[in-house]
Amino acid sequence: MKQIFTMKLQKNLRAMTLCLATLPVAQAVCTPVFAADIGKSDRVADPGNFDNARISSSSDWKITLGAGAAYAPKYEGSDKLEAGAVPLVSIEYGDTLSIDFSGVTVNLLNQNGFRLGVKGGWEAGRKEKDDKKNLRGMGDIKAGGVIGGVIAYGVDPFEIYAKVDKTIDGSEGLTATVGASVSHKIDQFILGADLSATWADDKHMKSYFGVTSAQSARSGLRRFDAKSGFKRVDASASVTYLLTENWSITGAGGVGFLLGDAKDSPLSKKDIQPFAMIGVAYTF
Repeated sequence: MKQIFTMKLQKNLRAMTLCLATLPVAQAVCTPVFAADIGKSDRVADPGNFDNARISSSSDWKITLGAGAAYAPKYEGSDKLEAGAVPLVSIEYGDTLSIDFSGVTVNLLNQNGFRLGVKGGWEAGRKEKDDKKNLRGMGDIKAGGVIGGVIAYGVDPFEIYAKVDKTIDGSEGLTATVGASVSHKIDQFILGADLSATWADDKHMKSYFGVTSAQSARSGLRRFDAKSGFKRVDASASVTYLLTENWSITGAGGVGFLLGDAKDSPLSKKDIQPFAMIGVAYTF
């Protein structure tokens, strides 16, 4: 039970940081959420006396609250990195419900290593003001809701997965991601890694990487007709240290590589997209 809890914690934190990696940090900045329990937070766990009973609580609800700082590209394809404060929030109910920064996932099936779920969330869009120099004349891409699904198969400590996301309003695009992840606990450390590739349809590519005739006239960029295809490959790694039975600190970093028309777009100033994040969280 302890291993299940700690791996779920790591997957939630990794999901939040990966989400941040593909969003402008400026759009993710908000008032940090802090949680403090004076009676518990000052108790640093000793590796030899770690309270396993506390971690393996029978409660179906697991809530993680915290705050961190991220360093990521201003927009997908930007050559400028920006730092900002970010919230670390996740809520779980057993193996059925998961809520984090990327949205809500409801598992319809979760047994024998197989997981099938439906999900809803949001796509941040893009603001011209995110980069007044490189996005000048491009206009804004509205934010939109996202619906989708995920299928995965895991054999501890590995998992392979595939997910599809459809944006409602905003770009109206469709993306599909396939990947593999690993999460392993060693004493009070949880080590995680993820490798994935993302495909996008014409609507998504035209919205984020295309340049219409009107946009070309306003911006001075050459006209570019972005087509569907694999747009990026991402690799990331993370380390979580369990300070106490409730408190943890996580550091994560990774890099994305733009592909195809995403790489060739005049909007993409750099095809290598790094990110880093560090945060502290309290789980109860």
